[in-house]
Amino acid sequence: MKAYRSLFIARFSLLLQYRAAALAGIGTQFFWGLLKVMVLEAFFQQNTIAQPLNFQQSIGYIWLGQAFLFAVVPWAGDREIQELIRSGAVGYDLLRPTDLYNFWFVRALAMRIAPIVLRALPLLAITILLFPQIGLSHWALTLPSIASLIAFLLALIGAILLSAAMTMVLTVSMMWTLSGEGLNQLAPTLVSVLSGMLVPLPFFPDWLQPILAILPFSGLLDQPFRLFTGNLPPEAIFGVLAHQVIWSTLLVWFGRSLVNRGVNRLVIQGG
Repeated sequence: MKAYRSLFIARFSLLLQYRAAALAGIGTQFFWGLLKVMVLEAFFQQNTIAQPLNFQQSIGYIWLGQAFLFAVVPWAGDREIQELIRSGAVGYDLLRPTDLYNFWFVRALAMRIAPIVLRALPLLAITILLFPQIGLSHWALTLPSIASLIAFLLALIGAILLSAAMTMVLTVSMMWTLSGEGLNQLAPTLVSVLSGMLVPLPFFPDWLQPILAILPFSGLLDQPFRLFTGNLPPEAIFGVLAHQVIWSTLLVWFGRSLVNRGVNRLVIQGG
């Protein structure tokens, strides 16, 4: 465990060095968040039918999505590991006295957690603290009750683990394809739509709701955010965590199987 802890700290510290990129990301996510909020406000002003999310809950959903965009959305696998696989330098990782899957999974966790410090916290501070001070209270992110906040934090931990498990599947896909780009190019679109990143899942048609609830993607954004905004009661956390744990376990098992089988068939230049 000391080796994995040291790897996590080293990787996490390295990712925190990209402050300029994080600042640019905050500006971009803030801009798109404002656009989405404006579109939502126009929608609610012209709509007279009751919606599954009210305006304030929808605003919270949008800002949380922008804040945790890179923390819980597995956009692609670990590019550095994929390049090691492509070049054959992965042989160095195979020689380490650690479990290969665990070694890479810890890297994926660091990659998911670092954006919370660099991007999520500053953006949340702006939308929670600054907006009310400049007369934009109706666009601000409203803090939930203590119970809802605790439920959200627990669900966020589950979402990070689930996202890391998905990241691992994308990473090790390189062992089974020539370029490794097919699944990694498809994943962003698939995850963005089915997790609620583009449109909150409650706004999807009723006939699609059971399917969206079963798929793992709702555990990344939709369910944690609905706990935060109060659309789901705090006691729903038990169902949310069960959903996340089941899918995380299945994806870890699948990813580990891919790694074990991939290592057995892996041919590195020179032998």
